Amino acid sequence: MLVTLGLILLLIPFPSFQTATLDKRDAAGSNVTKGNTVSTFSKPKTTAAPSKQSLNPTLKPNTVTVTILPTAGSNQRSAANAATTTKSKLSVAVVQTTPPSPARAPKATYTNRDKHKLNQTASTKLLSLSEEKANKIKSEPTGVHQDQSTITKLSSDKLNIHNTLRHVFLCLPGKLRFPFPTECSQELLNGALESGEVTIYPQGKEGRAVRVYCDMETDGGGWTVFQRRMNGKTDFYRTWSEYKAGFGNLSEENMLSSSLQLNVLRVDLESGNDTAYARYANFSVASEGRNYTLTVSGYTGTAGDSMKYHNGRPFSTRDKEPDPLGIHCAKAYVGGWWYKNCYKVNLNGLYGMNSNNQGIVWIDWKGKDVSIPFSEMKFRPSRFSPATHG
Repeated sequence: MLVTLGLILLLIPFPSFQTATLDKRDAAGSNVTKGNTVSTFSKPKTTAAPSKQSLNPTLKPNTVTVTILPTAGSNQRSAANAATTTKSKLSVAVVQTTPPSPARAPKATYTNRDKHKLNQTASTKLLSLSEEKANKIKSEPTGVHQDQSTITKLSSDKLNIHNTLRHVFLCLPGKLRFPFPTECSQELLNGALESGEVTIYPQGKEGRAVRVYCDMETDGGGWTVFQRRMNGKTDFYRTWSEYKAGFGNLSEENMLSSSLQLNVLRVDLESGNDTAYARYANFSVASEGRNYTLTVSGYTGTAGDSMKYHNGRPFSTRDKEPDPLGIHCAKAYVGGWWYKNCYKVNLNGLYGMNSNNQGIVWIDWKGKDVSIPFSEMKFRPSRFSPATHG
């Protein structure tokens, strides 16, 4: 019996496990899924050891590797729902995936017109705020002292911006001593220590804003410049209405017009390396109704007291001489001035003219035959004290 049992064992092969891939088909024979692995019995056979490359497949960027172990009797779909490879007892399925890009908000694009609208909106809000905190402001203040060849008048938009910023600054307590300076000495007391163009309000905050040049350095500073000659670029042989409006370039040659009361006058003169000045403690100019009559006295300085000759005289131009004393001096000496019969000072004469007494003249300094290359007239309130400013 033992012999018989041994023969039976020799004749029957020993079973082993091996994986096979079954295809599930529907009634019509179409493939439904692939890659479902089940266990079957088969005869043992010799198989080569899997290579390192097959056990460690190369992965490409943006891929995910799913390893499926064989399961006996499994008829379920693969979790990866992908093609299964059976090069060894381990099946490796490679599923190509692309990670989704992070969501980004659409980039805002603005045209120049959009930016302009944004700027307008911001400006409107700022102006509204300033109006609420600093009372009513005139919507379109305009400057004076303009003509066809000058830049002495501020455009209304720039002036509005300036006024708005000044009003906002005014709302901060203790910042400006004179939020609406009437002349340059008040701007100096506000802390402006450098010479240059500034905006003043000769008639106060309800009046017109005017651009002027301030000398913040000479003799304690705070001087409002109203006349300058320096290069001959500006014509001073003009009409009454042009002198009334004012003309020229604030940073170069110019003439500003205004009635002035209780001021100190300073005149600076230069010719080559020579310099001189005249200072008058009492200086005023009357209104247009009084023909801008000059009052000047109290001289000190190095240039000589030539202006004394013109005290009490009305202003004259080529088309108007209110009080003639003989010849028409403005026409004869090609300028506009407080002529008498005719002058000892003629700072608005022809630039560079060294003959016919028609040049820029201060007789008590250089005589009447030398045209002075540089002159500057400026005023400051009599009450201002350079020793105590600031």
